[in-house]
Amino acid sequence: MLDFQNSYLIILLAGVCFFLFGSTMASNSLEKLLAARITSLMNRVSKSSLLAISVGVALTTILQSSGAVTSMLVGLGTARVIKLPQVMGIIIGTAIGSTLTVQLISFDLTAYALPVFILAFCALFLTKKPSIKNMATVLIGFALIFMGIKMISDSAHYFSKIELLADFFKSLQDNSFYSFLAAMIFCAFVHSSAVTIGLAMGLASAGVISVHDAVLWVYGANIGTTSTALFAAAGSNYIGKQVAWAHFFYKVLSVVIFYPLTKYFLEVLEQFNTTPSRMIANSHFFFNIASAIIFIPFIKKGAELIEKMYPKTAADEFGAEFLSLNTYQNSALAISYSQREIMRMADIVIGMIKDSVVLFEQEDPVLIQSIKDRDNQVDFLYREIKMFLLDHANKSSTVVHQNIMNMIMFVSDLERAADSIDINIRALAIKKNALKLEFSVEGWSEIQTMHQHVVKVASMGINAYDNPQMCEHAIQLKRELAKLEISLRENHISRLNRGLRESINTSSIHLDLLSEYRRIASLICNHAYATTKVKPTSGTQEDLS
Repeated sequence: MLDFQNSYLIILLAGVCFFLFGSTMASNSLEKLLAARITSLMNRVSKSSLLAISVGVALTTILQSSGAVTSMLVGLGTARVIKLPQVMGIIIGTAIGSTLTVQLISFDLTAYALPVFILAFCALFLTKKPSIKNMATVLIGFALIFMGIKMISDSAHYFSKIELLADFFKSLQDNSFYSFLAAMIFCAFVHSSAVTIGLAMGLASAGVISVHDAVLWVYGANIGTTSTALFAAAGSNYIGKQVAWAHFFYKVLSVVIFYPLTKYFLEVLEQFNTTPSRMIANSHFFFNIASAIIFIPFIKKGAELIEKMYPKTAADEFGAEFLSLNTYQNSALAISYSQREIMRMADIVIGMIKDSVVLFEQEDPVLIQSIKDRDNQVDFLYREIKMFLLDHANKSSTVVHQNIMNMIMFVSDLERAADSIDINIRALAIKKNALKLEFSVEGWSEIQTMHQHVVKVASMGINAYDNPQMCEHAIQLKRELAKLEISLRENHISRLNRGLRESINTSSIHLDLLSEYRRIASLICNHAYATTKVKPTSGTQEDLS
């Protein structure tokens, strides 16, 4: 072991940090490297259970965390992109995918960690190609993982000789359920079953805990990793809750089946005559493979049971009111009904714009959640409208086809405006309230003025979409808003020059909020320029860049 001139406690903690940081680095870089493939995989999940399991394995291999994949599924469920029956197979696949990382770290590859780190760092430092940079970062992440495992293992040898800790681990051996419980809590804390099982490998290799206890750590880690998705589902809709709890119950039932059979399970593992680390990795692998084989035939029944446990509530009743891919085969009717759904979507966006300024008056968790829920509704309608229109675009004449493309562009602008409120303006409000900042009296008055004009411009832009004769008026209002924004910026800078404390403290929030409001107005009026054949001003181009 390298002599760091530090205590073994520091080396142990550093080893855990190396492992966590390396795992996160490798995961993030793999996600960037294979982002397009992740989307492609998700688009195929509903075709078969076997394919869904394969997708779960692939996603977990890419993201290096079954909890992260399940949390992603919870997010997709909350946004209504997926339903529980589609992803039951993925949930099983994530469990299998998580075994691949554990298998890899069970081999003693520490001797290669530093050479790989050096080569990967040189590649990262010298290249400008994003794909090579991401691959180099992946290798650096794995090098850190192996270094972390070595540091944990070496320091564990020291701790096994400390009487107090030896007594503690002895008490865990005497009460096997405590080992299981400790691993479950630790895994929930670090959000990684691989880290938990890796630590168990290090302790078992040092003789601090027995392989039997390490297998109980494997059970605990498999349940503990579900906490990530359960936390993510806390504020989600019924689909998100279904996905998270399906993951939890699958893991719990798997442990319930295996726990009484641990003695016989160990006898099977001992037949391979391997090191403690390899036995633990194999226990994790066979546990999840066997669980998958047991539960695959019950995927459909399991989904039905979870759906009954967490049914759709009145608050979850939201969907497209006027669209159906099997109705309105006539293109004129399709466009007519689409227009009604678009206006419904636009009303939600206008409501978000009106409420957005209230976020800055006082901290209001209910309104913050309402903004997020409405953005999810806009996202849902955007996907439904676009899918409906594209279905008819392929069956329509050239003129009708162009109208459909214009409609899709408008709903896309509405969706981006809603995202701007949910992601950017909401974040600015949270920042202001968290830091206990206050706008100056003049500054707040100007923000309210800007907001009033944005509501007026956005309303006119939406009315102009339904009534093209109003497009020129919408453009004129938008240009006046752009001039107002410049004037308000100048006023703010003047207050900064005067040294007004409130203006200095809130400067970045103030200016960013003005920019976001101008951008929202530009997005909603964007269609008017195409209708009137008037070229957007440079300010508008800048807004949309």
